[in-house]
Amino acid sequence: MAQAYMTETGSGGSGPERQGSRLRRLVDRWRGDRGIWRRGLVVAAVAVVLALVMLFHAQIPNTVGNLGSLTETFLPWLGVLVPLLLVLALVRRSAIALIAVLVPAIVWLNLFGGLLTDKTGSGGNLTVATHNVNADNADPSGTARDVAASGADVVALEELTDSAVPVYEKALAETYKYHSVGGTVGLWSKYPLSGTEPVDIKLGWTRAMRTTVTTPEGDVAFYVAHLPSVRVKADAGFTASQRDRSADALGEAIADEKLKRIVLLGDLNGTMNDRALRAVTSQMRSTQGAAGSGTGFSWPAAFPMARIDQIMVMGVEPVSSWSLPQTGSDHLPIAARVKL
Repeated sequence: MAQAYMTETGSGGSGPERQGSRLRRLVDRWRGDRGIWRRGLVVAAVAVVLALVMLFHAQIPNTVGNLGSLTETFLPWLGVLVPLLLVLALVRRSAIALIAVLVPAIVWLNLFGGLLTDKTGSGGNLTVATHNVNADNADPSGTARDVAASGADVVALEELTDSAVPVYEKALAETYKYHSVGGTVGLWSKYPLSGTEPVDIKLGWTRAMRTTVTTPEGDVAFYVAHLPSVRVKADAGFTASQRDRSADALGEAIADEKLKRIVLLGDLNGTMNDRALRAVTSQMRSTQGAAGSGTGFSWPAAFPMARIDQIMVMGVEPVSSWSLPQTGSDHLPIAARVKL
């Protein structure tokens, strides 16, 4: 028994002792390394530049290839570089690089730390949803059923084709008594619609509309919009001038709205960070930003990298906001619960 006791005691104490010894040796090795403050200067410089890009993204000019808007579209993804720089700093055994990496980490958390939290509330009296259904959708009927299953009281659809509209109308008729389609966008509602009209977003054809939805809590102005697509080209950069002009026109229409309660649903082909959408985003709140959970990225559906589909409100209180399951589209549908 005495021998067993001694064996247990020895083995039980040697584990932590060996671990402590290894840690002390590692610390002593770093402490005794005279190059610890001289190595990793390149890694440190990259970390500082990364922090400056995130902190002063609004100052990146759009004069060359709309570089500022391109950066702002994928701005949250710059945080992926922080752990990579941390690994490089450790490999280089550089104290100055480790300290420098803290700077972009702190900046990213300050800008996007809210993406890691759940801001979802409870209550609300109106559920809305929007979905770019994709003109090439092979299963419009199934997509319509999926969106209706969300329980939304009001649903906006974008990228409708002439051949698919009757399919969506048939699939949604049982759930939504009222609907209106204008050009490639449409709105389906459980409550009456009135004053429906196209919104001129300077395209020459209809990709935006406005209507009044008479809810049990009163009238609410609903806007549905699908702003022009953007492209990233090697010879032209981020081509978004047409999208930007349409955003300005949409912002003017919303500013002229007479009703105090406004909901905007649609594919804006831009994120809330993109300065080019300021005519709209400066007036309205994003339900995802105010009451969402997680990133809320909606495109591309297979691996969402950006939230270019938006639910925005004015004079209405966001309660919760979320993404719906993938359909036959290349976008995810999104939904929100608001309080009127």
